[in-house]
Amino acid sequence: MPKKQQVYNSTPKEIVLFNLYLFIKRLIDIVGALFGLLLTSPIFLIISLLYLFGENKGPIVFKQSRIGENGKEFKIYKFRSMVVNAEEKLKTNKLLYAKYIKNSYKLEPEEDPRITKTGRFLRKTSLDELPQLINVLKGNMSLVGPRPVVTDELKEYKEKVSDFLSVKPGITGYWQVSGRSNVHYPERVNVELHYVYHQSLLLDIKILLKTITAVFLRRGAF
Repeated sequence: MPKKQQVYNSTPKEIVLFNLYLFIKRLIDIVGALFGLLLTSPIFLIISLLYLFGENKGPIVFKQSRIGENGKEFKIYKFRSMVVNAEEKLKTNKLLYAKYIKNSYKLEPEEDPRITKTGRFLRKTSLDELPQLINVLKGNMSLVGPRPVVTDELKEYKEKVSDFLSVKPGITGYWQVSGRSNVHYPERVNVELHYVYHQSLLLDIKILLKTITAVFLRRGAF
């Protein structure tokens, strides 16, 4: 399957197949996101009620700028798993922030001062990512694709950054079913690019099926 920026160097048949793949993929995204939102609407309601009390009190949805297809910036949606002033709280602890950067922009849940108790549960069960179904409907994400990154992470992809950004980011992807947070940079670069270079409907279906197992087993989720 040719990458989008290489499609014009491909044969007419390859171009037709690639465009057909993109059409079917988008169709699956729309149907899947609508079905997912309908199926999980009771969960949306229950989780929303948790934000009325205690340390959770505040905005229900957390929005963060991520870099998407072709380098276009967009707001990713998640159920808020952190305190309201999360970024400021982390950056005031310079040693912890340095560790956060060094550890592929992650911290262990027990040492992360930003995450609430409810947030830890949402992250462990991946329920915090349900609002990204809205991102899929809006078209800035897909059900399957590389994980959308913040601007600082782009430097990890070096000369391959344009390849990485040639594909629409996904709620799940090859990185998630390969260990998720247990797979750090620079290995993560190779994992994400594997999907970019081998994307197909068959691979997408395999990833979706593996995601179900990964979520239930909570592999690499924190």
